[in-house]
Amino acid sequence: MNLLAQVGNDPTDWFAESWVRIVIILAAAVLVTLISRLVVNRFRKKLEGTSSVTQELNLQRATTLTGALSTALIVGIWALAILMALGELGQNIAPLLASAGVAGVALGFGAQSLVKDTLSGFFILLENQFGVGDNLEVQTPSNKVTGRVESLTLRVTSIRAFDGALHFVPNGNIVVASNRSKGWARAIIDVRTAYDEDVEHLRSVLEELFEELKGDRTLSGWIHEAPSVLGVERMGHDALVMRVIADTRPSKVMDVERLLRERISRRLVERGIRVPVTPVTPPGP
Repeated sequence: MNLLAQVGNDPTDWFAESWVRIVIILAAAVLVTLISRLVVNRFRKKLEGTSSVTQELNLQRATTLTGALSTALIVGIWALAILMALGELGQNIAPLLASAGVAGVALGFGAQSLVKDTLSGFFILLENQFGVGDNLEVQTPSNKVTGRVESLTLRVTSIRAFDGALHFVPNGNIVVASNRSKGWARAIIDVRTAYDEDVEHLRSVLEELFEELKGDRTLSGWIHEAPSVLGVERMGHDALVMRVIADTRPSKVMDVERLLRERISRRLVERGIRVPVTPVTPPGP
């Protein structure tokens, strides 16, 4: 139906009625926009948490998620409102919808990786799989990246490796993400000893040391409970290997391992327990 057919014999009435409906559509769009912002803000407060620590950790996550949600809602609301307003002015919106559909398909084919990265980033943030400051090991289709997360957006995760290199990993390329900063971590120390040493004596020496370390203020702030001796882990060609473990705070694994190796080494020397030396064959001429 064309515009003249809609106007009829009384263009004044048609003009007044159309603009009244357009004003109602725009007012409804404004109202829905305000409501959506209230809902998104409430969702953001829920994501941020209640304690100051939780708020600090989740601030970027909440900002990124709610920003994306708010933008998507506002664009959708106003796109629909504009189409409805054009319909009231007598415009045939079917060709516009068809063109938008074709453009959407073309954009989808041309930006598949971008869409994949964005959707993956959205669910990483929504499910709180990892965040800024976490120690992360990421497996991609081509390699493995390990380090601390420096930034996280909907499209890319930035990871600072131990050697200082900054890696930018598209979220859609993350196959497996191992988060070493969630809840607790485990320090693992393997203690080598000669075959002719008494294994039970070595165990008692280690357990005595770990009992003494319960009073160490530095170590007690890093671990959840005292280290424990699991027993003989394996029998090497030149030594028995006794395994020691300790559940630690996620960010203190390497600190605990270094401290325990130092204390264990010192105690073995004090008690005269021999640690076999692995022979090194010099390179040939």
